[in-house]
Amino acid sequence: MEKYLTGTKRKTCNASETNETKSPADGNKPKTKLRKYDDAYLALEFTVNVAGDEERPVCVLCLRTLAADSMKPNKLKRHLETSHPSHVNKPLELFQRKLGEYRQREHTFVKTATVNSKALSASYKVAYRIAQCKKPHTIAEELILPAALDMVSTMLDEKSAEKLKAIPLSNDTVARRISDISDDLEKQLIEKMKDKRFAIQMDEATDSNKDCLFIAYVRFVTSESLYEELLFCKYVQSRATADELFKLIDCYLTENGLKWENCVGVCTDGAQTMAGNKKGLQALIKRASPNAQWTHCVIHREALASRQMSPELNEVMTDTVGAVNFIKTRPLKARLFSALCEEMGAQHTAVLFHSEARWLSRGKVLSRVYELREEIRMFLEEEKMYEAASKFGDEHFLMKLAYLSDIFGKLNELNIQLQGRDKHLPHLADKISAFTRKLEMWGRRLDQGNTECFENLTEFAETSDSGANTMIPCLQEHISSLRGYFQKYFPNNSAQYDWVRDPFNAAAPADFSSAEEEQFIEMTSDSTLRMRFTAQTLTEFWLCVEREHPLIGQRAVGILLPFATSYLCEIGFSAVATLKTKYRARLHIEPDLRVAVSSLQPRFEMMCSEKQAHCSH
Repeated sequence: MEKYLTGTKRKTCNASETNETKSPADGNKPKTKLRKYDDAYLALEFTVNVAGDEERPVCVLCLRTLAADSMKPNKLKRHLETSHPSHVNKPLELFQRKLGEYRQREHTFVKTATVNSKALSASYKVAYRIAQCKKPHTIAEELILPAALDMVSTMLDEKSAEKLKAIPLSNDTVARRISDISDDLEKQLIEKMKDKRFAIQMDEATDSNKDCLFIAYVRFVTSESLYEELLFCKYVQSRATADELFKLIDCYLTENGLKWENCVGVCTDGAQTMAGNKKGLQALIKRASPNAQWTHCVIHREALASRQMSPELNEVMTDTVGAVNFIKTRPLKARLFSALCEEMGAQHTAVLFHSEARWLSRGKVLSRVYELREEIRMFLEEEKMYEAASKFGDEHFLMKLAYLSDIFGKLNELNIQLQGRDKHLPHLADKISAFTRKLEMWGRRLDQGNTECFENLTEFAETSDSGANTMIPCLQEHISSLRGYFQKYFPNNSAQYDWVRDPFNAAAPADFSSAEEEQFIEMTSDSTLRMRFTAQTLTEFWLCVEREHPLIGQRAVGILLPFATSYLCEIGFSAVATLKTKYRARLHIEPDLRVAVSSLQPRFEMMCSEKQAHCSH
């Protein structure tokens, strides 16, 4: 038995050796020489189709494609005699006619495929426009497509208009397209952010459907500038505690391969959940990224600093808001007041609501009331509100109102200067410093009895009997209080940014290391960089310096990179208010919001290539 097994093994081994011997040295089989197509093969009912580098015969009767090695007359004749015996010895004209029908059918198929692919691309582009304009998804099928059909049929012809009906634009289709575009924009953002330093601003708020949303924007360094983009918008499923918010952002960064070590700044409002340095979101982020710098939003601090007023001025504010509410909260009163303003030829026909949540509310409300003070007085008298009307006829009350409209108008100007994209700490520190110095100047002028800095007050004082002198102590008290609050919320540390704002006219900071100071000296001695400083923005200049002098450049970019305000989050919540109305309460907001506010461009060709094109049904 053993000899048979041994023989089997030996035989197997020999066979293996034989196979190895037979295989060519290069390991490749010799290529088979294939016959080329000849026009005479059409008499055997065959045409040709090219697949890659191979020519394959195609039967014009049954449209069957044979293998490339079947391109031989005897194999083609066998197919004709076995599959189509009734067509043997038929004239060549019959096969030529069948070939024409085959080519026409092939052309129609290609044309249909092209129309479908164009319809798919058009569907994506229309969905992108809808999301950018923050409109409902149904607007495509209900308005855009019918309007496009009307325009094309009127300007061109009905045949051209019929082609538009192939574009899929149903409600669900548009929603899927927007989701695809949002995913593409998010992928682009993550690709750009990978291994880059970044800063975050974040805020949470409740939308019209009472859902709690947590929005985060990111700013990171690109090759030539700082880039700002929406990072995410997530629903908070439970309580909006610091732990819950940290889990949301930590999970997002982990899932997308972003590292906390690269986070250099976090900007939020001053709420305890966000700003708490022991249990707040600030503390949790600093544990994950110890080098991250927390910034209390400059705009929120400015609003807090300007909120406090003396009892005298606060009474004027309360009476003013009361008169506005009396008119605005009753539709009939609002209509009657509007008619009165038109009769008297007033520039405006309505007063404005006051909202503590809106940054510019106080200044606008007070300015409008001051302009319509006479109309408000007459209207209150007609409504038999004599006590309120008497205040709008009192000179001292109107002087205080004029002063408040002036000072809050100046605060509004400051607030607008603090808003916008690409705002950084050194720039906004300059704005705050300038306003603080203005407060000191206004205080000195009031000490001298000069009120020309306040236009409405000066204008009204010129027409009154008592003048503005009696109001000066009250105004001095408010200006002094305002200056104190600004110094409290904005400690005078703007000098620390001098070397970033104007490195060629500032000394190196004392905390520079020897290597940093050496690079600072080299940079400030470079005449080419001095010329660039005047021609470029501050961010562009320091990014350019970073390539030549990395130590000093990285330190400067580390100051410019963190957000100074949460302005972008406020823009996001404004977009949410437009997108998610009571008629769209179930809308999942993140895809629409990302497409609406993103500055990235979708990659339409790539998205279309990943989809199978279908026309609208």
